[in-house]
Amino acid sequence: MNIDLTGADWFKSSRSGASSNCVEVAFLPNHIVGVRDSKNPTGPALTFTSAEWSAFTSAATRGEFNS
Repeated sequence: MNIDLTGADWFKSSRSGASSNCVEVAFLPNHIVGVRDSKNPTGPALTFTSAEWSAFTSAATRGEFNS
């Protein structure tokens, strides 16, 4: 699936501070969420459905990815 990211409103977490080593997220039309590396804003981006993004962020909040 090819998703047009032109004009996407990318943002970083308010907890990221001034660091440039961050992930940026954009909420796109049709319940799609874009994710990209802030160090490479013109590089590739991953896209997820809003349900997939919600499942990921919920699991991260619960600590499921902690080593």
